[in-house]
Amino acid sequence: MFVDTRFTRMEAVRAQLSTLVAPVQWAVSMPSNVLTWGSLALSEQRALLEENRRLREQILTLSHRVQHMASLTAENVRLRELLSASDQNEVPFITAELLSLDPDPFAHQMVIDRGRRNGVYVGQPVMDASGLVGQVTAVSAYSSRVLMVADASHALPVQVNRNGLRFIVQGSGRYDALTVLHVPDTADIRKGDLLITSGLAGRFPPGYPVARVAEVVHDPGQPFARVTATPVAQLQRSRHFLLLFPPPAREVKEVAWDLELTPEAVEAARSLIGLPDDGEAR
Repeated sequence: MFVDTRFTRMEAVRAQLSTLVAPVQWAVSMPSNVLTWGSLALSEQRALLEENRRLREQILTLSHRVQHMASLTAENVRLRELLSASDQNEVPFITAELLSLDPDPFAHQMVIDRGRRNGVYVGQPVMDASGLVGQVTAVSAYSSRVLMVADASHALPVQVNRNGLRFIVQGSGRYDALTVLHVPDTADIRKGDLLITSGLAGRFPPGYPVARVAEVVHDPGQPFARVTATPVAQLQRSRHFLLLFPPPAREVKEVAWDLELTPEAVEAARSLIGLPDDGEAR
């Protein structure tokens, strides 16, 4: 000990001794390591058992919902046949994951890990498990930028799911609030109403949930009511999203009439709208 405190020659000896003592230290710490590993294994096993139980309950719940949806789907098919309505095909989609959020507190935007190589395009709707998140505003080869519905510069047409009234919803700059614009004071809109995409303008497919009405304030003497809504999508929590590929909207819808017209009526209609007098004009 005296030599160790006065001279530096013992450092090499200490290094050799520490090498020799290392197995002893490992043996001494082994019981503690075994206990730690065992408790961790048991805790992981308990967590797995609990997760397995929750998944079984979820499977039962979803199975019940699927059975109920099967009957609703059959009923919907019968009603569409009675109304001679066309079927609504399922919208194709791909999955995406969050890469980063915009650090600007006044801009509600994010970057996802899908880009041009995945077929992503500007204006594409983005969903999460709960509802509409926003739309793609910029696309690169491997990533895309998404403008959320909560951004103050974002607006979209919606309708009340209960009665079909159509409005415009605009972001307020807050994740938990949207503004419903130009709502007449006498409009039938209530707290708790679900707002869904109306399909107007062809950007978002119809029927997807957007927000739920949180407050309706009627000001005496004012023509419009102040209506705020809460987004149904988990804008601050979701990490996985769906990119929808809705069919392109037709600018002009073809309408067919099955009419029996006299030759005189055909000639009058042709001259009125300027159609050429050939066999193809009908």
